[in-house]
Amino acid sequence: MTCQPVFLPMSLKEGEKQGIRQFDIILITGDAYVDHPSFGTALLGRVLWSAGYSVGVIAQPDWKTDTDFTALGKPRLFFGISSGNVDSMVNNFTPNLKRRSDDVYSPGGIPRRPDRATIVYTNKIHGLFPDSPIIIGGIEASLRRFAHYDYWQDRVRQALLADAPADLLVFGMGERQVTGIARRLAAGEPVTSLRDIRGTAYAMEIAEWRNKRPEGIIELPGFTEVSQDKTSYARAFALHYYEQDPVRGKPVAQPHPKTVVIQNAPALPLTMEELDRIYELPFCRRSHPSYKQPVPALEPVQFSVTSHRGCFGACSFCALTHHQGRIVQSRSIPSIIREVTRMTNMPEFKGIVQDIGGPTANMYGLSCEQWETHGACRNKHCNPSCKSLKTSHREQCVLLEKIREIPGVKRVFIGSGIRYDLALADDSGYLSMICDHHVSGHLKVAPEHIAKKVTGIMNKPGRAVFDRFHEQFEALQKGKKSRQYLVPYFMSGHPGCTISDMIELALYIRDNRLYTEQVQDFTPTPMSVSTCMYYTGLNPFTLEPLHVPKGQEKKIQRALMQYRDPRNKGLITEGLRAAGRMDLIGTGTECLIAAEDRANRQFLTKYQGTKK
Repeated sequence: MTCQPVFLPMSLKEGEKQGIRQFDIILITGDAYVDHPSFGTALLGRVLWSAGYSVGVIAQPDWKTDTDFTALGKPRLFFGISSGNVDSMVNNFTPNLKRRSDDVYSPGGIPRRPDRATIVYTNKIHGLFPDSPIIIGGIEASLRRFAHYDYWQDRVRQALLADAPADLLVFGMGERQVTGIARRLAAGEPVTSLRDIRGTAYAMEIAEWRNKRPEGIIELPGFTEVSQDKTSYARAFALHYYEQDPVRGKPVAQPHPKTVVIQNAPALPLTMEELDRIYELPFCRRSHPSYKQPVPALEPVQFSVTSHRGCFGACSFCALTHHQGRIVQSRSIPSIIREVTRMTNMPEFKGIVQDIGGPTANMYGLSCEQWETHGACRNKHCNPSCKSLKTSHREQCVLLEKIREIPGVKRVFIGSGIRYDLALADDSGYLSMICDHHVSGHLKVAPEHIAKKVTGIMNKPGRAVFDRFHEQFEALQKGKKSRQYLVPYFMSGHPGCTISDMIELALYIRDNRLYTEQVQDFTPTPMSVSTCMYYTGLNPFTLEPLHVPKGQEKKIQRALMQYRDPRNKGLITEGLRAAGRMDLIGTGTECLIAAEDRANRQFLTKYQGTKK
């Protein structure tokens, strides 16, 4: 079974061509099946196949009937269920809670996944195949494994295992977990005995918890408590946040009204050799041929390469700490070279490598001497000022140079964004090299904000660091035939941010002539630090209160970031009035908007008279 098919089977007929009468494992996903390593179902399916198990795929089943769910029959070992690459609620709704009209993970962009897809699919399979083990995973399951604030219902929901009839939940990157589960089920172990696998969570009956509570476990405030008391919610978040390190993390339990959800310690990081083997599996980088329309999500990543996993930036609004973790795991240069070389043999390849990177492109090859034995530090975050952190980008420079030399490769771009504070700490000429060879017209960076208080809450570098980077970038533009531009990502509406902070950001954007099309309004997605702040109004690590913009203020903050858009004038005027900054309305060069209407002129005249 280790001889891999061009595509994983999506029908019994395709399975029969591989000599399969009954699949060992059936994977169900809310995405279309795209055989690319950036799509979780393809990645885990290929890993399981290479381990000797036959895998069938049910992609985007119609949950209103039984037909799609029974199409591949009953698996010998288990059903694996995922909502897809994105949480189904994030995928289905805009930050303003309006239902989206498209889905980039579906053929033709036509939405085909239900809300809360993991629960819907799991209930369906449990009803049709009550004796089959069900393993849930993916980003939705991973980030909803404890009681969590749900932005779409504006309330605290139970952990997913308390709502979905699954036997195990796989969190994080699941290769080790799913192969371990398959091996032990194939050996005859009942799924109820698989309670010791790192990177998984399971549910225990309350009576058993009272009588046989596992040793060394950290108990969180229960669902009833955290759903009724915001301080308890913040305390619970901090407790499980501190245990998400694979080296020093401990098991965590959270009681619910009808069950107790227990999370084992996170899975250990993969070695370089393991990562190499996974990403060199024979992905064909195409959508399944049964689709008559293209899957939009494939085009921007079809010829991109994952060079590493993990991110030690630990930005407050990002839940990656709870999924991939803070320890960076990098692939070898020869392995990446082989992957790119295979891409050049594809007829669709036009010589452009779209991206070489990971969560943050320039963390490739970076490491800390403490990670292997002590894990990431508990009470502080990695940053360039730490002497234990290796910050030289020399390895990535060598990697990019070697990729440029591959026959058939014309250009190699960095599309996943870079961490500018790390680029400043580099001693290998990284920034100059990427400006010369790996930036088309725009370089993406994410300062997110420039107000000191806000960047501190976000756990982002401050304004002075971004200014230094901006200066270095501009200095590198001298003598270039084609000028390049910095594209900073900024965020509005983040917890701790006030209208005055957004005015400061708007003035900074204006004074530095920055391009601001790439903006985002903060969305409280499950299991980020910022979402905890949004719901509780507290910093979960200090329990100090902080301002949380909501409703009309949130709209004003976003409008201020795009002050050049005339459609935002009313909201901006309202915000400037509220902040006492009518000096920014008028015809002068220091103003953000003009005082064109009569009401504004009268208010401005009165304001200026008061100031005098």
